[in-house]
Amino acid sequence: MMDKSLTGNVALITGASRGIGRAIALRLAQARATVILVARTASDLHDVATEIRTAGGEVVVMPGDVTQDEQVTTLVQTVVEQFGRIDILVNNAGGGTPRTPVVKSRLSDWEWTLRVNLWATMHLTRLAVPGMITRHTGAIINISSLAGLTGKGGEAAYAAAKFGVRGFSQSLFEEVREYGIKVCTVCPGYVDTNLIPANRRIDRNKMIRPEDVAEAVYSVVVASPRSCPTELVLQPQYDPLKTS
Repeated sequence: MMDKSLTGNVALITGASRGIGRAIALRLAQARATVILVARTASDLHDVATEIRTAGGEVVVMPGDVTQDEQVTTLVQTVVEQFGRIDILVNNAGGGTPRTPVVKSRLSDWEWTLRVNLWATMHLTRLAVPGMITRHTGAIINISSLAGLTGKGGEAAYAAAKFGVRGFSQSLFEEVREYGIKVCTVCPGYVDTNLIPANRRIDRNKMIRPEDVAEAVYSVVVASPRSCPTELVLQPQYDPLKTS
């Protein structure tokens, strides 16, 4: 089956400098979308942009920290001024602090975790969705995690944030579905990125690849709004923790 072209679509992708975000940017650019790359590290973003341009794609680099409200507001204003629209929003920026029991956690770590995973997703979506409503089209894909399905000890704030992403997405869908806007949460299991450090207990060959997540995102973007999935749970075929 041939790819469906995304020519004319503007896609804003956060956390686009590496891992899942990079793979999503490359995949949407391959489908001829104009991709806006957002992350804190400009040099890494430019590396991704070079890959996209080399392949003939259209890309714009906009470094920024999505935990900073003023930067998020300026980001969306700049994209709309330059391109007139945001057709696809991929809220991928995320991360967590080292695993820590609740009683030993620092409030500053909780705040950062909630801001980067949940608050930024909510803020960016709030700014992008009015234009989608006006045009009666758009796609919002929020990257959650299996931690958003089942909590684990030492990951309370991260799990709370990822559960929150799912709840926000479900509520948003009920508000915008009548406008033909697609809203989907993607919950990957173990993904082979540098966020998971080397560990002899984990067989990285059995992990999900960032490109697998990117393909799932692409499938949502091109799906009909009449039957678009609202949540995708991605599990590796083989358990990476079973190394024998």
